[in-house]
Amino acid sequence: MTHSPREVDAAFRYCERIARDHYENFPVGSLLLSKKRRKHLYSIYAFSRAADDFADEIEYQDDRAERLSDWRERLRRCARGEADHPVFIALGRTIETCGVQVELLDDLLKAFEQDTRVRRYRTFEDLLGYCRNSANPVGRLVLTVFGYREESLYRLSDSICTALQLANFWQDVRIDLAKDRIYLPAVDMDRFSYSEEDLRAGRVNPAFRSLMKFQVDRTLDMFRAGGSLPGQVRGRLGLELRCVWMGGTRILRRIQSVDYDVFHRRPRLSWRDKGAILLGGLWWRQPGREES
Repeated sequence: MTHSPREVDAAFRYCERIARDHYENFPVGSLLLSKKRRKHLYSIYAFSRAADDFADEIEYQDDRAERLSDWRERLRRCARGEADHPVFIALGRTIETCGVQVELLDDLLKAFEQDTRVRRYRTFEDLLGYCRNSANPVGRLVLTVFGYREESLYRLSDSICTALQLANFWQDVRIDLAKDRIYLPAVDMDRFSYSEEDLRAGRVNPAFRSLMKFQVDRTLDMFRAGGSLPGQVRGRLGLELRCVWMGGTRILRRIQSVDYDVFHRRPRLSWRDKGAILLGGLWWRQPGREES
């Protein structure tokens, strides 16, 4: 199915509106990036945003599996040049222009499908398995859009993306619990003598603080492991990745600053924070330690 330039441009504008209408702690195709590349990030975001909503939003509670299955079939048709929806018209052009691997997009759908079935994680390794589909493909897709396909860069990106996903889990403990989802590994909860009953009661006691400190500390280690990535890519993408890295570590520092009480003081980046992050990105130094 051939789409006119006007249809393709309209599809990309549709995806951009979706991206701009959703708050994110971390930039999605921000204005730091060139317009030529940014539109492709918008198409990827619009694809994943809709799938995430299918897995999460109450309006889809009766047909989540069907909608995700339909989204996967649309992805397959899109890869064959048969797109019939603005998101997939734009995404099809992104796949064609940037050489995006459809498998990475399918991995994201696997994670959203897992969200509809799995609400507890026994071990940290189980949680990392989820992140391999939910988070890591995003970084690999971004690198691909900018022409990077080296496995060494992908691995650095995986460390950052997994850390970003975990930081989101730790700041959203209360929000996820309201959806009957617990991402704190059961083995770790047992280790620190903190039960699901304690969690549901919102008990912010020494056990909870120790549990959260343990998670935050090892997530910071993951950020450090990927910290050389921004210095290995060129131009505006390097600046964007520096800002993403500092945004993620800043969220974790916010959690530390409230003594891990994410039940009552959910960390969130303000415009002032984002300004400081941008300045920090411009004056970046290779992180031997995380920026505060």
